[in-house]
Amino acid sequence: MPKASNNSQAPAANSASSAATLAHQVLGARLKSLRLARRLSLRDLAEATGTSASFISQLERGLTGASTASLDQMASALGVSVAMLFEESTAKNHHGALRRSERPSLPPSDGCRKMLLSRPPLSDMEVYVGEFDIGGSTGSALYTHGDAHEMLVVLRGIVEVSLGDARHVLEEGDSIEYATSTPHRSENIGSGRAEVMWIIAPPTSARAELDQYKAWKPLAAR
Repeated sequence: MPKASNNSQAPAANSASSAATLAHQVLGARLKSLRLARRLSLRDLAEATGTSASFISQLERGLTGASTASLDQMASALGVSVAMLFEESTAKNHHGALRRSERPSLPPSDGCRKMLLSRPPLSDMEVYVGEFDIGGSTGSALYTHGDAHEMLVVLRGIVEVSLGDARHVLEEGDSIEYATSTPHRSENIGSGRAEVMWIIAPPTSARAELDQYKAWKPLAAR
C-alpha cells in the first residue's frame, strides 16, 4: 500500500515565502521613494553605500533582500532610521481633515509646543508646527537630525533662526531652508507669541519618536 505523503509543512513554507516577498516589496518601494525624494540616482546611492546600482535596482523591485550592514548604510545615506525603511506608506488613507484641536503634540518644553501635522507612517516628508511663548525656543543648544532638506516658515511673530554661527531674524511670511545636518535652533525674540512650520524631506524621525506625540487641547487665548 503506497505511503501517504505529508504535505503539512507546505503551507507553512509558502506562508514564510509570501511574507519574505512582501517584506522585500515594502522595502523596495520605500527605498525608491526615499531615494527619489533625495534626488539620488541608483549610482549615487550605490556609491554612498558601497554597493552597486544593479543591487539597488533589485532591492527597489523587491527581487532581493539586504544584509543588516547594507540596511544601516542605506538608512544613513538617506538620513532615516532602519525602521523607516520598512514602513509601508499609507498616504492613500490620509484623506480626513486634521483639526487644530486634534494635532498630536509633544509636552511643552523651553516655552515651545511642537505639533505633528503629517500622519505616520511618513512617506516623502514630515511637517510640524511650533508655537513659542515669548522667549521660547527649541532648546538652549543647537541640534541636528539626519541629513535631509528642511524649510522653516514663520507663520506669526518674530523668530531668530541660528544655523551654525549665522543668525537670521525672520518675520511673519519669511522662510529659510537648510540641511538638517546643519546645527540649528529657533527662538522667539518678539514681544508676542510666535508660530512656525517645519517641512522636512525626506523624513528624519523614527516611528518611536512620532509615537510620543499625543492629542492636545488648544490654548484658551490665541
